[in-house]
Amino acid sequence: MSRRTLALGAVGFGLSVALTVGITQNAAATPRGLDRTPSAAARAAGITAAGGGYAGWSGHASMTRTQRSLPSTAPSKVPSTLTPMATGSTVPGIDVSSYNAPVNWGSWWNKGKRFAYIKATEGTSYRNPSFSKQYTYSYRKGFIRGSYHFGRPDGASGAAQARYFVAHGGGWSADGKTLPGALDLEQNYTDGKHPCWRNSDAENVAWAKSFVKEYRKLTGRDAVIYTNMNFWKQCMGNTTAFRNTNPLWFAYYGTPKSVPGGWPYYTFLQYSGTGMDLDRFSAGLSRLKALALNR
Repeated sequence: MSRRTLALGAVGFGLSVALTVGITQNAAATPRGLDRTPSAAARAAGITAAGGGYAGWSGHASMTRTQRSLPSTAPSKVPSTLTPMATGSTVPGIDVSSYNAPVNWGSWWNKGKRFAYIKATEGTSYRNPSFSKQYTYSYRKGFIRGSYHFGRPDGASGAAQARYFVAHGGGWSADGKTLPGALDLEQNYTDGKHPCWRNSDAENVAWAKSFVKEYRKLTGRDAVIYTNMNFWKQCMGNTTAFRNTNPLWFAYYGTPKSVPGGWPYYTFLQYSGTGMDLDRFSAGLSRLKALALNR
């Protein structure tokens, strides 16, 4: 998710904005094709179109938090290989970064998209220069939106990067229009010999735990985790440490038959990266609103 980097509710969706009015950030041409195809280094690391999607690179009480993303009609026993909402209603959305600036939010709204994730930060030194406009204009158009951070396990600690993220657009408010922040965890595409950031599986898991713990401390929310099958299995040891707390945003360009990390299902699915990254929330709009409101 980083060259550009997820599950329940909110009150007030801002449908009062006229659907025929497009909100475009500016008239400049949108860069295309800059981060849609895995680089040679990424392909060498095993990143492929199916199952290895990526978002980019900058340069009530008894329920687990993950289970709360289920619709009220969901079966009590969650299938382990398919999203339990596969046959029900879903909500389409997109995710963007500086590589997508400017975004014609009115056009995407008219195409039926209702949520968006916007890259805010990477590491502890990069800030998306288009973030403010992308975040603001999507909100004005009516999108339920959130921000994401591209994690750099080879740099500062997870906690330090969570603090940087929250300080620069990754916060959360109970306004019904803000999704919990997302942590983008994927391969090191610039170094094909060290796709796991020169870390062991245990070191990457510890780093991610540090990030999500600090993010929850600062915002009161459990961060969504964006990842792909290859990275989670090869660089995180297919850990199940996050399955009951952090909603999964799964990158798979097709129809996944399984998900990594012991998650019973994905909450968000990034299913295409051609032209614009396209995503799907795995339940209906009421559940997306519930995620935004932490209900």
